[in-house]
Amino acid sequence: MILKVAQQYFLEHGYAGTTMSGIAAALGGSKGTLWNHFPSKEALFSAVLDRVARAYRARLSQILEPDGDLRTTLQRACISLIGKVTSTEAIALHRLIVSEGGRFPELSQIFFELAPRNTRALLAQFLERAMARGLLRAAGPTDAARVLMALCMAGSHQQLLMAQISAPDPEQIEQDALFAVDLFMRAYAPE
Repeated sequence: MILKVAQQYFLEHGYAGTTMSGIAAALGGSKGTLWNHFPSKEALFSAVLDRVARAYRARLSQILEPDGDLRTTLQRACISLIGKVTSTEAIALHRLIVSEGGRFPELSQIFFELAPRNTRALLAQFLERAMARGLLRAAGPTDAARVLMALCMAGSHQQLLMAQISAPDPEQIEQDALFAVDLFMRAYAPE
């Protein structure tokens, strides 16, 4: 309950505009109770992000079948990733990080550590196994995961961030994913 209310509060008021007192008031409790659970706004923000990122990584872990068809698995993973990063909440969070990260570097650091870096690590583990099986050429798996994620974010995600579209189209998300996987598979085809 605390984390859901805090997440909404951060998205509505921004990081700078969020106070522990404001969140406590939104919860209908005392600031002291909130401080008992979280020693700082930074710790609360970290817990909010960790909750969301952990849930997504659990879902992505289920998609990344180590023994499934590589292309199909990557397509499913990319559709999931694009769907996640183009969600209303993810776009609002991304805009928050970009707009306030310069003034609050800890904000950007928390976000990067809990979301992109951990997702990249999960993809890298999967890609490393595919490389070991000879399904992809041997290369740095972390760099390969970074490339795949960048390809995924080059379409609908980028358009949403720049307000070129108002909502992701499921067909466009699928096309973005298929395009990303096709380019990735060409770049990392076994030699």
